[in-house]
Amino acid sequence: MAVEAGVIRQHLIDPEICIRCNTCEATCPVNAITHDDNNYVVRADVCNGCMACISPCPTGSIDNWRNMPLQRAYSIEEQLGWEELPPELSAEELEAAGVMDAGSGIDAATKVEVEPVVTPGEAPFMSTSYGATTPPWSAAHAYTNLYAPKRPVRATVTGNFNCTEAGFESETHHVVLDFGAMPFPVLEGQSIGIVPPGTDALGKAHHPRQYSIASPRNGERPGYNNVSLTVKRVTQDHQGNAVRGIASNYVCDLKVGDTVTVVGPFGSTFLMPNHPKSHIVMICTGTGSAPMRAMTEWRRRLRKSGKFEGGKLMLFFGARSQQELPYFGPLQTLPKDFIDINLAFSRIPGQPRRYVQDAMRERAADLAALLADGNTHFYVCGLKSMEEGVVLALRDVATGAGLDWDTVGAALKKEGRLHLETY
Repeated sequence: MAVEAGVIRQHLIDPEICIRCNTCEATCPVNAITHDDNNYVVRADVCNGCMACISPCPTGSIDNWRNMPLQRAYSIEEQLGWEELPPELSAEELEAAGVMDAGSGIDAATKVEVEPVVTPGEAPFMSTSYGATTPPWSAAHAYTNLYAPKRPVRATVTGNFNCTEAGFESETHHVVLDFGAMPFPVLEGQSIGIVPPGTDALGKAHHPRQYSIASPRNGERPGYNNVSLTVKRVTQDHQGNAVRGIASNYVCDLKVGDTVTVVGPFGSTFLMPNHPKSHIVMICTGTGSAPMRAMTEWRRRLRKSGKFEGGKLMLFFGARSQQELPYFGPLQTLPKDFIDINLAFSRIPGQPRRYVQDAMRERAADLAALLADGNTHFYVCGLKSMEEGVVLALRDVATGAGLDWDTVGAALKKEGRLHLETY
């Protein structure tokens, strides 16, 4: 971040628009973004203004800046307590602080650039640096932010069923929401925010929780103004401690006829290509299968109508066990000449743990051919912990096939062909 004679152009996140989706924190290459239960905020002393977080943000809340006297830069503690952004300092306030001349803005004569600190030696592998921030060239136009937190829309529940095997503690629901006469155009790869009713421990209204859309662009039921979601009931945190997820349990417990508060839709980059000869490789775990189901179903409908010509579909899908794999039954009915399905289970008694990156390496020859084809698009969705392993597997597949990963990886990013959406 540039500092000019005690001036900082401070990067801030708008708490009124932010949906707390964690995209910015996951994307930031210098770990400048952090959060608590209330807000996502930017560390002024760490942010280097690289802009890597701007394009991936689904709401635009990340794109806020303030020229501030360095001694008055907003602290992390201040930002965490905000309900709205503070107003910009006036020209008079800045001039009084000695950081602005009468008409030209910040005094460039005293500008000092602060360079990022570079540690000698090999740089660590950063999977996020290969994730595209632009959509495929042939993707349809996405509508975003039609309904903001201050102006949400109501939807009616028309379906809710457990899409994992019954009788197991881990439970994932397929929930269908109908918007009636209210316009709600979506594309495969987009998401929406659900606002749980009630207030938190501080008496504040709950923030929206983000869920990927699991249905194709013409609706869960074709021709209807509805969408579906894939929602796992959260009963424990990542450390295994018992918790009760506020939004996930609310959504999983919804009954047909209930109404919910929705914001969005969000997302303008994690979109599928429309080019009829494009290949799609989908790599996911758990509820990360939602956008993959949407893409697969849209391709299936195009194929059934005779409007699709060719491109391959390849799926790598991981879960702890078959019983916890969402949509396991429906996956078995898809024709093998339509989609190439590779499942990986990590918690099968008596068997070694197997993850999606292991399945990818087993299919190295096929993936190498797809990596070399400029019509191939890769989509990764699931827990953050999978991301690095998946991108490393792609790198190893490319290298093993004699491809230069730096060239291939750069092309995947630049051409909008490798999309990472992990949480």
